[in-house]
Amino acid sequence: MQIENTSKWYLHPVFIFTCSIIALTTSLVLTTYWYMEITAALEIIIKKFHIDPKQIFPSKTGMIFIVLTLLVTVVLAGIFLAFVYYQRTVRLFRLQHNFIYNFTHELKTPVTSLKIYIETFLRHKIKEDDIKKYSKYMLDDIDRLIKNINSILNLAKIESQTYEAELSYEDLAQKAKEFCTKNQTLFRNCKINVITPEKTKTICQVNILLFEILLMNILSNAVKYNESKQPEINIYFRFYKKKIIVDFKDNGIGIEKKEIKKIFSKFYQIEKHENIDVKGTGLGLYLVSSIAKIHGWKIKAKSDGKKKGAVFTLSIPMENSIK
Repeated sequence: MQIENTSKWYLHPVFIFTCSIIALTTSLVLTTYWYMEITAALEIIIKKFHIDPKQIFPSKTGMIFIVLTLLVTVVLAGIFLAFVYYQRTVRLFRLQHNFIYNFTHELKTPVTSLKIYIETFLRHKIKEDDIKKYSKYMLDDIDRLIKNINSILNLAKIESQTYEAELSYEDLAQKAKEFCTKNQTLFRNCKINVITPEKTKTICQVNILLFEILLMNILSNAVKYNESKQPEINIYFRFYKKKIIVDFKDNGIGIEKKEIKKIFSKFYQIEKHENIDVKGTGLGLYLVSSIAKIHGWKIKAKSDGKKKGAVFTLSIPMENSIK
């Protein structure tokens, strides 16, 4: 049974806003027109009967007109800003709604899968090879759960600024290599190369825990949005104008131009791709952006389009310190 939409189109905020603007603008135009018309008529009378203009046009008339015009302009600006705020609120509400739906799905799916595997173990005799295979699937589901829960916990810590660990001077390139080696099981089918400047260390003041969260989200994203037989990520460290530049270049599905400015927004997810399941929390790149801001770094993305990969560029001032 189809539920009819009972909302009235003439009660929609956009329609009301448009009518308000038209009505206010029309009143301003008509007032101005009538004022000019009456003024012209009075000037004819003044000339005809030789009346002192000051008796007809007080010195404050022009000022009153200017003040009224400014007040109307302020009212129009206020209505416009209220409309913009409303639109942003609606957009945020939709993103949060999508986030809750997707996050619930991301939690429910692995939990349901784990339940099925455990019930299978309890009800049936299973061969040792099958036990190993199913156990691997269960570990994958657990990793998926941990990843999603960590995303929420990291978001809460970062936004409340309750993250632990102090700043320290570290060689970022070396830390990136160590991170990729330590977490290679998470990127089993992906080839990751870390290319560093010769005989030069990329030392910077950094919160290591946050830097690892940043790396995890960028690399996970590159693997997730990839349909190549072997995903590949090249991490280039270089120096440019007293900055350390880190380029994360992948061979993934790429990013459309219209998406690039949006991908760092909270809860935002790229539109569905025909060959890839892109369900997730929409927090990964938002966390990356937040961590960059905390450190005083800058992060940007670029891509030549679909199926042409993407490059995420991290710009780190040499005199970097967390404010």
